[in-house]
Amino acid sequence: MITHKQLSLAEIFEDCQNKFNNDKHEFLALLDETINLDEIVPVSFVIHFHAATGRPRKHQLYPMLKALLLQRIFSIPTDTLLIIFLKFSKELREFCGFDVVPDASKFTRFKQDFLPDLQVMFDHMVDVTEPICQKIAKNLASMTIFDTSGIEAWVTENNPKYANRIIRQLKAFKKANKLNDSFDPYKAAYGSMPSHASANPAIQQMYINGHFCYAYKFGIITNGLGIVRDITFYNKEFLNAHPDIVIEKKSDSPDEDKTLGDARALLPTLIDFFQKHPVINPKTFLGDAAFDSIEIYKSLFEDLHFEKAFIPLRIPLSLGETDYTVDENGIPCCPNDPNLKMKHEGSKSHLRSGIPTMKFVCPMMKWVWDKSTKKSKRVCLCENPCTTSSCGRMIYIYPEKNLRAYPGVARGTKEWDDTYKIRVNVEKSINHFKASFCVAGRKTQNEKTLHADLLLAGITQLTTVIIADKIHQHQYIRSLKPLIA
Repeated sequence: MITHKQLSLAEIFEDCQNKFNNDKHEFLALLDETINLDEIVPVSFVIHFHAATGRPRKHQLYPMLKALLLQRIFSIPTDTLLIIFLKFSKELREFCGFDVVPDASKFTRFKQDFLPDLQVMFDHMVDVTEPICQKIAKNLASMTIFDTSGIEAWVTENNPKYANRIIRQLKAFKKANKLNDSFDPYKAAYGSMPSHASANPAIQQMYINGHFCYAYKFGIITNGLGIVRDITFYNKEFLNAHPDIVIEKKSDSPDEDKTLGDARALLPTLIDFFQKHPVINPKTFLGDAAFDSIEIYKSLFEDLHFEKAFIPLRIPLSLGETDYTVDENGIPCCPNDPNLKMKHEGSKSHLRSGIPTMKFVCPMMKWVWDKSTKKSKRVCLCENPCTTSSCGRMIYIYPEKNLRAYPGVARGTKEWDDTYKIRVNVEKSINHFKASFCVAGRKTQNEKTLHADLLLAGITQLTTVIIADKIHQHQYIRSLKPLIA
């Protein structure tokens, strides 16, 4: 018995009509006034398009780009539904500039044929939007946040039944053989599955958001505002240029493999990014615990010239021999009371060499006004002082000796906690790209198509930034949806 009603074309059309009611024409007029493609489309893209398509051209470059931008702004999940919108909405066709609506194959070929041009356009828009981000919030714009994810491909291995069948068999195997909890059916399933899809070796097995899948892996850089700065597709071309990057599984632990892959992808991605955008000079890096290694800290500070790195510890600190006690975050503690943390008082160098230092002072120290000198002075108010100094104990730490412990900022402080919360913005951007911009769930396994969809999502977000700035409404830099409602 059929329990679900199949939608008719008329019902789909009615839904499309409803989507563009309630002053949607005003929104299209706003887009028309604020989007100047001459400013954001590189000349090289125009030249290549005209050279490739010849004359007469049935479908022009700007109408194709406008249609693909609208698709993401309005969260239209498929090219087929986009075409339905265009065919039944005169206003949309006029906005795009279509005399004849392209078919689905035209949109697909456009994305595949002009993928390098979309990359150039995206990189150009990153430079265009950088001053806007700096104007909105300089501190947040000077942050670099990196994360990786994947776009699931339309392959047999991504059918939920494929993985569930293997997991059920392994659970039954565990029960039948009375194995203890050291045997993890999920890890065992991960290890027994092929490392890539049978349809395409580039579609790698991954562990994303708590589930196994076969996907194309990509890295994304945002600033503290959550605005995309770079998208790197880890395809064959990139991996050939950076052979040290590992994306294949090497163990039976998906978490371990992801950590290894992400750690090796970070530095090549950042180096390529700064080479493309020399004017972008962030001071603060935020990443997850996968990047907690001495080599990465060293490169971040010495090669890439970051001043602070907010990376959680993956393994406990090892500080070696010191004449003072420290907590798990490397913060010096009172010698007489290990539960009493010393206060961080700046990170400016006190040395002629200029080598950065971190200064910690006695937690019982107070600044007291001296009437005789008319100046404030340090006074230790501890009842059981550990030093004869009236100022209390002071400790100077040299971060360069242990960058994991002291990555330009004291761990466990309010600054650390408040700043690291901002890292979630890169995850929000990834989710926004996949859900609102409909990058996820595309029924294709074509690498170029999915890569182009990802770049178009980035271009759409950057277009949103430009529009929000032009209308002086910076609260809409991440989404224009409130203007549609």
